[in-house]
Amino acid sequence: MKKQIEVVGAIIFNDDKVLCAQRNENMSLPLMWEFPGGKIEKGESEIEALKREISEEMLCDLEVGDKVTSTSYEYDFGIVNLHTYKCKLKEKMPTLTEHKSIQWLDVKDLETLEWAPADIPAVKIIVDEV
Repeated sequence: MKKQIEVVGAIIFNDDKVLCAQRNENMSLPLMWEFPGGKIEKGESEIEALKREISEEMLCDLEVGDKVTSTSYEYDFGIVNLHTYKCKLKEKMPTLTEHKSIQWLDVKDLETLEWAPADIPAVKIIVDEV
């Protein structure tokens, strides 16, 4: 049986744009795009994990809003259960630390990127809301 990996992703809105993060060459799923976030640690809620991960990865703080969706995707390294939330930045803008690049895109342009498979259902939900 494959390992179950619980992760969270932040769909960060700033005006009409959404933050997209490109995985670096050394990560699994190299150069694919994702909503930033990471693994949920033991004893953490999804929202606590999301705030911690964005603080660590992007050196900024979030206001976490509504859950968008939970999806599961089976990769060769395990089954990723991704929980995505709509978020807003509190004060500081994100700083690039782990990802190769970040972009702010209009919602209508999100599908132009090559997304990690687990993120695609959330992308479709956000695009369909516009």
